[in-house]
Amino acid sequence: MNTYIIVTTLCDKEEIANKIVNTLLKKKLVAGSQLFKIHSKYWWNNHLEECDEYKLEFRTKENLFAKVKNEIMKIHDYETAEISYCKIQDSNKNFFNWIESETE
Repeated sequence: MNTYIIVTTLCDKEEIANKIVNTLLKKKLVAGSQLFKIHSKYWWNNHLEECDEYKLEFRTKENLFAKVKNEIMKIHDYETAEISYCKIQDSNKNFFNWIESETE
């Protein structure tokens, strides 16, 4: 049985966010995605920074994570991009079936 995950990354340009989303969907590496506009504050090179960013979340299978990560890294323009995932511990069986049927 597959393990299902939510992959997360952030970027500061809407154009790049949409390119990442569209690439992953077209390659059937993810079943679906969400894109949120957020405001971030963080430390970078010993300076407190803040900016508007786009948070991207993707529903997919754990065994596809390496491919998803690789595709994101090809497009992403951050020097140090967060590309992480968390396991979906429990959900509706139909939701898992949807992820299964919509990904390669």
